Amino acid sequence: MKSDNNNEMLPLVDNDGNIIGKATRGECHNGNKLLHPVVHLHIFDKCGRIYLQRRPTWKTIQPGKWDTAVGGHIAYGESILDALKRETLEEVGIKDFVPKFLLSYLFESECEKELIYVYITHFDGDIMPTEELDGGRFWNLDEIDESFNKNILTPNFEQELLKIRDTISNI
Repeated sequence: MKSDNNNEMLPLVDNDGNIIGKATRGECHNGNKLLHPVVHLHIFDKCGRIYLQRRPTWKTIQPGKWDTAVGGHIAYGESILDALKRETLEEVGIKDFVPKFLLSYLFESECEKELIYVYITHFDGDIMPTEELDGGRFWNLDEIDESFNKNILTPNFEQELLKIRDTISNI
């Protein structure tokens, strides 16, 4: 069975994103709340639907739930945009897209603390989820609203959607 690489080196950052050290993914996810950066990409089609990935059951955090189209850690020494491009290719097989930065915010759960950089893009081509995911599909916002607080979507995705809802309503 696949598993997360708990030895992957991640940068530790302050609340403004300045690198202040490094630690392994395992150290960042074991409840120490070491602040580390993450990228998220929301993918919209021409109908205004949003693509969600299904997290694989082997994932340590929120297995089997629906989540942001692309989400991943920024590796130590990697830029935010390079991480976004790498994660997008690794998770949904998209090479050519134009990301638009929306915001960054702090997210904290029982086991981790992340500084999340949120981007959106429009994409009407084929999305091919890789073996890193258990598939994915486009959802309209009514479907997503019906799934809120029902243990279907990740808590992080639900919170993030509330933060960006006003911005994406103009898409």
